[in-house]
Amino acid sequence: MAWIGRVVALTLCFVWIASAENWPGFRGPSRQGVSSEANLPLHWSPDSNVLWKTPIAGSGWSSPIIWGDRIFLTTSEDGGSSCHVLSLDARTGRILWDTHVFDQQTLMKRRQNSYASPTPVTDGESVFAVFADGSIVALDFAGNVLWENRDFSFFSEHGLGASPILYENLLIMAFDPSSRTGREEKIGWKVPWEGAALWALEKETGELVWEGKRGPSRLAHVTPNLMQVNGKMQLVSAAGDVIQGFDPNTGERLWSVYAQGEGVVPSIVIGGGLAYSISGFEATAIRAVAPGGTVAWEQTRSASHIPSMIYDAGLLYNIHENGVATCMDARTGEVIWQERVGGTHWASPVLSDGRIYFLSEAGETTVIQTGREFKELARNRLGEHTQASMAVSDGRLYIRTASHMWAIGSDGP
Repeated sequence: MAWIGRVVALTLCFVWIASAENWPGFRGPSRQGVSSEANLPLHWSPDSNVLWKTPIAGSGWSSPIIWGDRIFLTTSEDGGSSCHVLSLDARTGRILWDTHVFDQQTLMKRRQNSYASPTPVTDGESVFAVFADGSIVALDFAGNVLWENRDFSFFSEHGLGASPILYENLLIMAFDPSSRTGREEKIGWKVPWEGAALWALEKETGELVWEGKRGPSRLAHVTPNLMQVNGKMQLVSAAGDVIQGFDPNTGERLWSVYAQGEGVVPSIVIGGGLAYSISGFEATAIRAVAPGGTVAWEQTRSASHIPSMIYDAGLLYNIHENGVATCMDARTGEVIWQERVGGTHWASPVLSDGRIYFLSEAGETTVIQTGREFKELARNRLGEHTQASMAVSDGRLYIRTASHMWAIGSDGP
């Protein structure tokens, strides 16, 4: 009868995996922080609705990603020089493997950044990770290194914050540094330069397929997104002073819009036939850009510097790092409501089943209802510092804090 028990266990495991929505990269399946799952937990604390809590060695602000019953994330140890990729069991939090992939040189970064900030990405067979010096590595699900590419020498006043994305057989990474060799006074930071590039690597081998050149731009940490235009995909990518469209198959720059600002962080959001970008420090503004590079609207009233926006049903939601949340009409930019939820915010929000989750650096999550009227539903405190964005899978919220990975779940709403 033992074999019957094993079959039942395997069947239950298969059903668990099949029912879970994968969260394969930064901000999930659409790269926009939106989950199709329902019945996520509304209330939790350190003593309630915590399914597990696992200590994570080292430091890093990459977000967790999930594929089936596997969690992947990166961290750095030994002051940031030792680069690691980890896999955890999503059901139990047990660390399955911790692979030291290489050592990196610890160059400049902002205090709020880390040496392991880019969120990894997976295609369900391999996991791809980028670290602060621009080094890229691919591993299989057993933790074995498949290849590495360390050809892009990245240096920035702020460190590295963008994350890679996958498109067909390509791994695409935006590199928007302020130098390729070390600090040069104001170059690429206050003074535009031509050293930024988007790299597309063959995901099976790590070999460079194309390099997309921006032209004059400044440093940034923006994760690009993909947008369908007339039946073809465009790669929409922003950096200091620019919002641009590229052919994701060749790297050809198709259009470019001027958007003054440096140190740009919020990722690109797509919706209603428009791409939405926030222009960073100096002249911070939200811009809605139509395919081809026409600016549909721009406004400054609710523009954040760090968190990315949420698009849902014709509305844009944003949380400023000072804790002010805003809802806008995505077609016009008109502010519909603006409310102070409090706290300091670095993480980008997530949306699921009509609820938006804003996670502050103090580990407090404010949950609101979507819509044209502000309605707060809950506040939940974990009491640990965090800057990483949440991940969502199988009815659970996964939160990375300074020292732990948390799985938050419940049996009811």
